[in-house]
Amino acid sequence: MAAILVVEDDPDVAGLIQMKLSLSGHDVHVAVDGEFGLQAAAERLPDLIILDWMMPRKNGLEVCLELRATERYAQTKILMLTARSEDIDRQRAMDAGADDYFTKPFSPRALAARVDSLIAA
Repeated sequence: MAAILVVEDDPDVAGLIQMKLSLSGHDVHVAVDGEFGLQAAAERLPDLIILDWMMPRKNGLEVCLELRATERYAQTKILMLTARSEDIDRQRAMDAGADDYFTKPFSPRALAARVDSLIAA
């Protein structure tokens, strides 16, 4: 079981991810934007963070950069989950320190498999 933080401003998407990953045995918490995501990560060091890119207050790319600038999160896996599907967006996310990139719309089963793979790596 892994501790997973989902940072997603769409409650339907966040709920779907939380439900699927909880049923897979993970301890899943949700933050509704980048600012709350950083606070939640500081409160409990997650094994994996799933970050939406386009959010209010602080976007996922900014959050990823802040997390990677802190040694505390060096072992935390980051999965960007976004509707941005251009190659340049994927490259920007990877350059910011994301470990993986997954686009919306997505299959919950495929996302769970990708999460399990990241955690096992």
